[in-house]
Amino acid sequence: MPDNGYVTSHTEHGITTIEFFHPKSNSLPLKILDELRQEIHYAGLHDTNVIVLRSGGDGAFCAGASFDELINIKSEKEGLIFFMGFANVINAMRKCSKLIIGRIHGKCVGGGVGLAAACDYAIGVKTAEVKLSELSIGIGPFVVGPAIERKIGLAAFSQLGIDATLWRNADWAKKKGLFAEVHETIQNMDESVLRLANSLAHSNAEAMTELKKKFWAGTENWDVLLNERAAISGKLILSDFTKNAIAKFKMKANK
Repeated sequence: MPDNGYVTSHTEHGITTIEFFHPKSNSLPLKILDELRQEIHYAGLHDTNVIVLRSGGDGAFCAGASFDELINIKSEKEGLIFFMGFANVINAMRKCSKLIIGRIHGKCVGGGVGLAAACDYAIGVKTAEVKLSELSIGIGPFVVGPAIERKIGLAAFSQLGIDATLWRNADWAKKKGLFAEVHETIQNMDESVLRLANSLAHSNAEAMTELKKKFWAGTENWDVLLNERAAISGKLILSDFTKNAIAKFKMKANK
């Protein structure tokens, strides 16, 4: 596994599996975000029936934005470019003509919750807790917010966004609609992912495309909306509060 992470894509029997990995709890630097966007966009245009989005390793599903990159942002322009990485991935998932199954094998933080929410059908394991930690470091879940609110509603999104240090368990996530299924073991989760992926691989591609359009109706303005949200995050990330909070977190993590 490369020190700087990877994104891979593999298609077999009508199923495209896209996997991302980063050694720091599957956090997402801009390079991986860009590669994810490209792979999702490519799969949507080519000969596959369904996409499975997963991450590597056996720890967190996704720890959100890379703190190594966040702490080095020096201008609002750089901040906009970084947070547009998340916006572009979510918009690629939204616009993709293929249904996307999320395999959520571990904890989701920040942008990781956004990825899970942007999947059309997320299947998790009981240890897949969720947290939106952005407010605790002085920013907010602005870019991923629309995807999360669309999936779980404003009330549940507000709970996650306001109490930024509290983990919610997988049962909470299922009850609110973020996860479609929660399984006791990784094996059971993988069996369910494979079962659904095989079923969709043999379904009518045109019907699934039309169905996905209906699922995402009302999000046609997200190219503009998520750009505006990325600009908010790109400005807030420059605050002394945020820089100090990230530095403290990195120091604690390195002990």
